Amino acid sequence: MAVVRSKADWFVSSCSTSLVAINLKQSREPFVFDCAKAETKPKEADGDSKSAGEGSEEKESGSDRILAFAVSASGKHAALTDDHKRLVLFCTEPSWQCISTRWVVRRCTSLVFTQAEDEVFVADKSGDVYSFSVLEPQKPGELKLGHLSMLLDVTLSPDDKYIITADRDEKIRVSFRRSPYNIQAFCLEHREFVSALLVPAGHPDWLLSGSGDGTMKVWHYESGRRLHSVDLRQLTLDSENTDTEKRFAVSRIISSPDGKHIAVQCERLPSVQLFTVDSGTEGCLSPAETLALPHAPWDMTFDSQKQLWVLLETEDVNVLLYQYSEQHWKLCDSETPELRRVTEALQAQWNIFKGSVGLESPFKQLFKVNFDNMASYLQKKQERLEQESRKRAAAAANGSKPSKRSKTESSTVPQNTS
Repeated sequence: MAVVRSKADWFVSSCSTSLVAINLKQSREPFVFDCAKAETKPKEADGDSKSAGEGSEEKESGSDRILAFAVSASGKHAALTDDHKRLVLFCTEPSWQCISTRWVVRRCTSLVFTQAEDEVFVADKSGDVYSFSVLEPQKPGELKLGHLSMLLDVTLSPDDKYIITADRDEKIRVSFRRSPYNIQAFCLEHREFVSALLVPAGHPDWLLSGSGDGTMKVWHYESGRRLHSVDLRQLTLDSENTDTEKRFAVSRIISSPDGKHIAVQCERLPSVQLFTVDSGTEGCLSPAETLALPHAPWDMTFDSQKQLWVLLETEDVNVLLYQYSEQHWKLCDSETPELRRVTEALQAQWNIFKGSVGLESPFKQLFKVNFDNMASYLQKKQERLEQESRKRAAAAANGSKPSKRSKTESSTVPQNTS
């Protein structure tokens, strides 16, 4: 699966084992970093302490696939983590370069930089969050907090006061960044795993969350109070005739730099849902329009000019660009300079992306599995009765009496214990 971000003058995408950074303003060669050629873990580090943020798993046990990446608010730093448990830190000025490679304890799911850009927080599949210094790029990580289930996203409040984490067990936790053992609040109304978090620009006290239950909720995260809820299944039903019984997860929530627009992407759906933030209301979002796409998108991002970029799973039309004009989102001409620059660069690097086309959703295995014990019992009972009926028929044909067990089988029905 491909992921995209846009900060400052850069359009940055990761897919498979590579990260590609394309300059939107200048025609120059994109920066490409391939994890398959990255620094490998020294053998002498294998026995180091896990509490220091270093793993002990041999290189041969994983691939080089990028699992998560993030770009800092200013665009001056970027970081990625891969299946080999590398944490690679980059600086982007005056040009892109790798400044450190460190090692995490478990495979990671999400990264986020502080607003001050002095730390990067790493959430992993075992439920832990580590912090790694940006100012001291060789310093090992430090364990900050832990959940009892897999973490799926992590973000920070704009003032870096709170660290907000979301897990597979429907929970959103708001903890103090400086003392994460102190929990400020929980946000607890989702009915499936929480897959996306966002503190929108312009609203530092709001939290937007997306889930496998097909809803997006708006919270006052410091108190844990829900302000608003949107059932995205109803919106997609109207625009795409989506089966209301079909489960899907919210895969991405982003806000425009001015905080006036919210874009929501759901897995496997060929559309992007846009909302406007109602001024003067407490946490209310109004559906604005649905952008119908030719294919299900990989990812999307807003750039500094408030333009919406959508990355698609096709080589010919691999990215779309939308601008907000006259109260509507309009598709930009393919000859727009920055769009042409990105399209041509992605086509030149398409060998990186083509292996991820059509891959199964990463959320598929996270949904709850419902077991109907009575239905299973009744099916097995019916099979037993049919088997006994065939035995009795065979016994009657041979002139012998059916067994006592077969006579009483059908009259014994245990109580439903499910």
